[in-house]
Amino acid sequence: MIFSATQQLILNGMRLRDDATFANYFPASNQLALAFLQSFDYTPQQWFVYLWGKPDCGCTHLLNALCLQAQQQNKSAIYLPMTEIIGMQPAILEDLENHDLICLDDIELIAGKKEWETALFHLYNRLHQAQCRLVVAADRAPRELAITLPDLHSRLTSGVTFQLHTLTDDEKLAALQLRGQARGLTISDEVGYFLLRRTSRSLGDLFQLLDKLDHASLAAQRRLTIPFVKTVLGL
Repeated sequence: MIFSATQQLILNGMRLRDDATFANYFPASNQLALAFLQSFDYTPQQWFVYLWGKPDCGCTHLLNALCLQAQQQNKSAIYLPMTEIIGMQPAILEDLENHDLICLDDIELIAGKKEWETALFHLYNRLHQAQCRLVVAADRAPRELAITLPDLHSRLTSGVTFQLHTLTDDEKLAALQLRGQARGLTISDEVGYFLLRRTSRSLGDLFQLLDKLDHASLAAQRRLTIPFVKTVLGL
């Protein structure tokens, strides 16, 4: 597989989040999507998956988890977030059919951009022919994307589609506790709800705070209490 120097540099810079796994994903009402992706392999009928939902619903987590799983199975996988590559040339999507799995995030960003739509259309066709897997994620249903290329629009509506739902506060607490448990860190209900009341409710932000609290807890050899959390986070 030969990439241009620029393309290789870009692809090398796309790092998977090794903290985003299937094991630490709290599914709540997204259990069906989780179960499907955990067992997802190529078949002629099911090789393309479309995930969608509001920001913070977990699409990015699942895409990263799927790529990590593929790599652990000695398969070639690549994760490309459109938020990072949309300002580049669409040629970045060329030759990706050499991978077993391609995951594209935030594809709503290509809507109305003719060159990007065309590049994704051709990528879809090449992956289909090469018997690769393709998973994309967006913030809206495929039929709601403002795609101007009719053939691409029809292809994006042809796959297995899952809507991911954002978590309630109680479910976010459970997700925090699951993430903490994986680190050997106990998060009581009291501390968890304190974080939800006094900080961002975004799971991404909450997990970043958890990283900070975990490091502080280890350094100080302290368990997480509300006074300790206040001190560490300056609340």
